[in-house]
Amino acid sequence: MSEIRGRLVVQQCVSASLKLSRGEGQEPEIVEIKKGMVVFVCFLNGASEDTVEQLTKHITSIRLTEEEESGKRVSVCEAEGDVLLIPQATLGGRVKGRSMQYHANVDKVVGEGLYRSLCCKVREAVEAVSGGSVKCGVYGARQVLSMNTNGPFTHIIEV
Repeated sequence: MSEIRGRLVVQQCVSASLKLSRGEGQEPEIVEIKKGMVVFVCFLNGASEDTVEQLTKHITSIRLTEEEESGKRVSVCEAEGDVLLIPQATLGGRVKGRSMQYHANVDKVVGEGLYRSLCCKVREAVEAVSGGSVKCGVYGARQVLSMNTNGPFTHIIEV
């Protein structure tokens, strides 16, 4: 098995909002989505634009969303759902003793560039084929997530 370069945790949702800290003295920004998915993203050592392409394909094409009428599983694009991408460096952590270490995470500057690229590519892919929208968190910032889910539909995807 090859080395993991990217990790996603995908959670279906009915709605979600993310409060983004913009710095001291500034009002936080709130981004919201309706029915769709919240995707936590972590890039690991060796991640590249190829990793971004693979993750984009998984996010936009994997059949996780149930159609209300038929119960058939469809992709977020087919369901015209929204996507909220949240950078989550802690997904790269490993337990060592009683603490966590993050040596497998990609360099912060590289990670931020890959995250921005992922946001652009997912937005382009979703908007090209559906009425859904894509919202993104801020890399390296504290963020507060509120989410209403429609079941325990949480999935881990690694590339």
